[in-house]
Amino acid sequence: MRVLVHDYAGHPFEVQLSRELARRGHGVTHAFAGGLLTPRGLLQGKHPDPDTLKICEIPMHPDYRRSKYNFIKRRHYEKSYGQLLGAKLSSARPDLVISANTPSEPQWAFVRTAQRLGIPIISWVQDIYSEAVARLAPESFPLLGAWIGRYYRILDQKALLASSAIIAISEDFKEPLTRLGADIKKIFVIPNWAPLDELPPCPKDNPWSRKYGLTGQFVFLYSGTLAMKHNPDLILLLARKYHNEPGVKVVVISEGPGADYLQKSKHIENLHNLLLLPYQDFSEMPDALGSADVLLAILERKAGIFSVPSKIFTYQCAGRPILAAIPSKNQAARYITKHESGFCVEPEDNQGWLESATTLFSSSELRNRLGESARSFAEKTFDIRQIADRFEEIIRFAIANPVR
Repeated sequence: MRVLVHDYAGHPFEVQLSRELARRGHGVTHAFAGGLLTPRGLLQGKHPDPDTLKICEIPMHPDYRRSKYNFIKRRHYEKSYGQLLGAKLSSARPDLVISANTPSEPQWAFVRTAQRLGIPIISWVQDIYSEAVARLAPESFPLLGAWIGRYYRILDQKALLASSAIIAISEDFKEPLTRLGADIKKIFVIPNWAPLDELPPCPKDNPWSRKYGLTGQFVFLYSGTLAMKHNPDLILLLARKYHNEPGVKVVVISEGPGADYLQKSKHIENLHNLLLLPYQDFSEMPDALGSADVLLAILERKAGIFSVPSKIFTYQCAGRPILAAIPSKNQAARYITKHESGFCVEPEDNQGWLESATTLFSSSELRNRLGESARSFAEKTFDIRQIADRFEEIIRFAIANPVR
């Protein structure tokens, strides 16, 4: 079968799925958006990629990064991207499309093109964009926010109704998806994962840690997006708490407004123990995560329903304990708690955040136990062969149930 997998963000586990589907003999085109400011997977050909895999970049407007938080410009750029994506679909003419992580405007353009060409499409819902817009837009546009939220709900609703199947990353997504009009019979749940073979546990003393002077240091490390869904002040609390503690570093691997805010605060408060780094090449991530003693995750309460931070799964591969400030009802928080891979507090619980950090800092035995539990969970859960089996089942369902 010829399949076009579109992963807007270019995350590591989606391209791993494309590689596995191609290895099974499917002709797979893996498309992603170029120029985004986000962590990326291995989006170049690598040995031993099969000949049946093609990875292609769909260009985003060069000003997108700078204008991402300008609603009008962002909408214009995303609509233009949707047109390019539709053109790619028209030229590739696959038997089926899987689209993940795609904002509402380009997703609807993509779905509309697939409908016109008679190609079944599977919507892989990583974030419910209209839920996010409905919650966040009124803060930026008090007069128009409610209207903007309704507009994006309509786009998401139309895209879901036109999808032959819908993959949700959490059972929690079923209720808001059905509220948008999705047929519950078409919704399948496959939680996110991380590529085990590309994220082996690494020793703390490694080339990356030596490069940044972290060998022999106690390291709290955050890696990933710091945007509207994340509160960087929690990271500042850690840096302030351990400012006078010799041998403790707070490391942040990120770019964008959250990282800029931390850079400014570091300069103002003279926080020499706060190390800020740009996004690292994915090939460097095992050593980067290995340099940490504790890995950090943050998610604001308003985002708790429509988002599940995928960094949690990457962290679990690293075999390090996780300190998270995530709503307890979020799936990621439940994973951390149920599988004893770290501590999780509510996003507003600053005291609990710092107390949990102290507990982890004080006990290497506890850190080792939690880290081993995290890696054990990943090894039991992130088998790409079983995950690809599930995707193939859904592909067969979608082919058999086209939307007219």
